[in-house]
Amino acid sequence: MPGSPTQNSMFKKADGFTLKFGHPMPITSCGRRRNDGEPLEKRLRKTTKGKGRNFRTKEEGAGMTPAGVKKYRAQNPGSKLKTAVTGKVKRGSKAAKRRKSFCARSKGWTGERGRAARRRWKC
Repeated sequence: MPGSPTQNSMFKKADGFTLKFGHPMPITSCGRRRNDGEPLEKRLRKTTKGKGRNFRTKEEGAGMTPAGVKKYRAQNPGSKLKTAVTGKVKRGSKAAKRRKSFCARSKGWTGERGRAARRRWKC
């Protein structure tokens, strides 16, 4: 059991309401969470071929597929990741602002996939 009784009494134990099922870190005797050295997140595989692909090919304009975004958001609760803004948008709308922000951030992307993604976003 980690820590002394005095140390463990300093922290209140986690009750059933605060526990989250499927949490990557185990609970210690005092109710805190400790990482045992495993990576905290399992990365989304960058597949561009096959049935369960998460990314588009560079010919299709690169970027994530709607299914890939859905999978990512399931693995990362609270994420606000969205797909590309590809259609016609109203000036000053949220989508137009997202596009403008993306285009500004990705200005330095010179690789094939980066150029394809910028083309898809209409930068």
